[in-house]
Amino acid sequence: MSLAFPRMLFEEPHTLFRAAFRRFVEREISPHNARWEAAGIVDRELFLAAGRGGFLAMAVPEEHGGAGVDDFRFNLIIAEELAQAGVNAAGLSLTLHNDIVLPYLLKYTTPEQQRRWLPGVARGEIITAIAMTEPGAGSDLAAIRTTAIRDGDCYVLNGVKTFITNGINADLVVVAAKTDPTQRHRGISLLVVERGTEGFERGRKLAKIGQQAQDTAELYFTDCRVPAANLLGQEGEGFRYLVRNLPQERLSIAMTAVAASAWALEQTLTYAKEREAFGQPIGSFQHNRFVLAELRTELELAQVFVDRCVLALNDGTLTAEQAAMAKWWCTELQKRTLDRCLQLFGGQGYMSENPVARAYLDARVTTIYGGTTEIMKEIIGRAMGV
Repeated sequence: MSLAFPRMLFEEPHTLFRAAFRRFVEREISPHNARWEAAGIVDRELFLAAGRGGFLAMAVPEEHGGAGVDDFRFNLIIAEELAQAGVNAAGLSLTLHNDIVLPYLLKYTTPEQQRRWLPGVARGEIITAIAMTEPGAGSDLAAIRTTAIRDGDCYVLNGVKTFITNGINADLVVVAAKTDPTQRHRGISLLVVERGTEGFERGRKLAKIGQQAQDTAELYFTDCRVPAANLLGQEGEGFRYLVRNLPQERLSIAMTAVAASAWALEQTLTYAKEREAFGQPIGSFQHNRFVLAELRTELELAQVFVDRCVLALNDGTLTAEQAAMAKWWCTELQKRTLDRCLQLFGGQGYMSENPVARAYLDARVTTIYGGTTEIMKEIIGRAMGV
């Protein structure tokens, strides 16, 4: 769907990047998407292909195999092209790797850790995940119960994490744990757990109502000995690191929400012009036309705000409350848009083979992960002093 107002944030390199990534999606994702949806996981080859194409970890310095380009507009383009192709669930594997985990590996790693991990991350040989959520702790990160107790040159890690995106495929997992269980926020540290570490086991691949191509798993740590050399940053500073990086995660979710909503509206508009009832296109009925007009307007407004937030992130001025605004508003808009679009499809919208029906199920989780809508409003309200 072409927007009414020109978007001024992109330059020629972004246009070229968009065309290249669109070809990548057409070649490497769309032909396999149905199989991945059925399997509940993407092939590891997707990451290798994305690495070869230069679409992974673009901000990794050149000396470690990346492009050395820290410009979130490229991440925005990836989100938009994945949505335009209707492959958001498979694409979430890549955006989790690029948008959410990578900042931790860039900001808090030592030179030795960077040499060890970043080249593989950029090439797609190392797939990443981040493990915060637990069965008894979601948005309240200070309530996590996973512990990492120092023992010589190792931390002994014990606990359970759940709802972990890339949980099955991941080779490297950033784990939030209590290195000081007597503390809440100040007791949290971040450890990197690598595939094959003794005591690290993956549970079942979780069955979800949506996001079918995305592998989501439970992770178990039982007397798992993690080298102290795998500590990210400083002990006890993990909560501060998480809070510092969550705005980018939430903006990433907001970007995808707007892009997925725009795609759904485009699909629905085409259908509304073609499907007839009582001798006329269903889109020509005033009620339906008003619904489409309302969605178009809301999406235009949301896109303007998201674009502004992307530029603010690039400038280092994006605040936690601005990211929370973007996250809650855009994901609630996505949920509302998909519901109304499915309604306009009528019975066809309830069929599982309908892409809008699948997008409807995919959209439901976005107001939950990355911090619920209610938590986003808490962040905004507290920033206002209430």
